[in-house]
Amino acid sequence: MPDIKRPSFFLLSFEELQAELLKCGFEKYRARQIFDCVYRMKIFDPQGMATIPKKLRDFLSGAFLFSETETLGRNIDGDMTGKFLHRLHDGNLVECVLLEAPAEGGEIRKTLCVSTQVGCACGCRFCASTMRGFVRNLSAGEIISQALPFAEKGGKFAFENIVVMGMGEPLMNMDNLLRALSVFNDSDKFGFGARRITVSTCGIADRLLELAKSKFPYRLAISLHGATDEIRSKIMPINGKYPLSVLLPAADAFAKSNGRMITLEYIMIDGVNDSRSQAGELAKIAKSLHAHVNLIPYNKVEGLEWRRPTAARRAAFAEILEKSKVSYTMRREKGSDINAACGQLALKTSDNIQKNP
Repeated sequence: MPDIKRPSFFLLSFEELQAELLKCGFEKYRARQIFDCVYRMKIFDPQGMATIPKKLRDFLSGAFLFSETETLGRNIDGDMTGKFLHRLHDGNLVECVLLEAPAEGGEIRKTLCVSTQVGCACGCRFCASTMRGFVRNLSAGEIISQALPFAEKGGKFAFENIVVMGMGEPLMNMDNLLRALSVFNDSDKFGFGARRITVSTCGIADRLLELAKSKFPYRLAISLHGATDEIRSKIMPINGKYPLSVLLPAADAFAKSNGRMITLEYIMIDGVNDSRSQAGELAKIAKSLHAHVNLIPYNKVEGLEWRRPTAARRAAFAEILEKSKVSYTMRREKGSDINAACGQLALKTSDNIQKNP
């Protein structure tokens, strides 16, 4: 595994790389060749950069980190949803998921879902990521490194969109999150447009207000999962600190600053938050925020009691949103056979490693 004392190459600006090369006795113009190798050709091992001298390749290998994760394996389900397990320098495990879904025009849209923390402190009661509690934040380089294995021949990635919806609460690791997103978004680096990047939060209201002031350019999804404080608090302990009376005004302030439609994520749990009354309250919230609702049938997590509602209950819930003229989607049932719920594969693998060291 990498020596973490070296800085991440991806956090260098073009000008900083030029300065570093000059300081170490290399030509300034080599910076453009290196940037082209990394960001255009997607070559993440300096020894594979044939356009630069070996001495420079050796320097880059010794001076910077180009990947901070090791891919241990992947699970693929029948519709090509793939979960990928990564090991970090300290042995901790994180996951990312490659999702494929139909888009307009019949094309397949590929989205990479990345993690920002090992574990999570928010304690959402349906989530495998919280079952071991919070361990640590990922560095910006570790967040970026989850995407690197998806580079393809010809200099493209195997995905068009990025969602930060994996393990952890992104807004509790905001500095490293913003550094990583700037690398994905920078037109001189990976060049993903801001509308192709979505960050999901369980509702850290004060951080939303910070983002509103900073003109955060990316899309936002809020994990709501309950349309009243009574129901949401049963599912998400964070609601005790940021109840809907605090969260929703912060979300509204963010939406007005950002100018993009917010998505409200709503995992449907049988007998908990899937009633008609919850659907009615959710419709009111969505309309007040001019938000899109993403209905997600619950993915079973081993050790938790929650269940997925029947198709009939899901349809009845969605019908109320439709009659209220709320924009919504019902996510197809994806990934149930690959431990697709956040943190589930990492949790199982960690358990196996501890039992069979």
